[in-house]
Amino acid sequence: MSETDLKRFALLSDLTDSDREAVAELLEPIELVSGRQCFREGQEAEGLLLVDRGELRLESLRGGELGSCGEGESIGGLALLLVGTREVTATAVTPSRVLQLSRGAFLRLAEDCPRAALRLVQAITAEFAGAVREGLDRIAPPAG
Repeated sequence: MSETDLKRFALLSDLTDSDREAVAELLEPIELVSGRQCFREGQEAEGLLLVDRGELRLESLRGGELGSCGEGESIGGLALLLVGTREVTATAVTPSRVLQLSRGAFLRLAEDCPRAALRLVQAITAEFAGAVREGLDRIAPPAG
């Protein structure tokens, strides 16, 4: 995948072309047929996944079906920074292709292109903060 193709992913949109090229070299493609699990709840989280093609259904034992993740979206960014397990199961709804940036590959990126790694961490943190705000707004909408 070329660095220009990676611009469509929000997490990578603020990186320079050369930074995206460095990321592109580290991505591992994973092809999924409809109905195949990409990962399951409780499994060790190994890295960030970018949905290049198709759609993944997200569900958990405690929350049931939670939604989906489609083309141009990402899931699991925090797994680059924290060791832990997946909180949901992701299953291909359609034939899908995901691109994985493993934790090990991210560490190589941090050594070789620290600016790209920092920008990626900033984007993951901003995405996480937005999700927390969204969750809080559902619990207690802002006054106004």
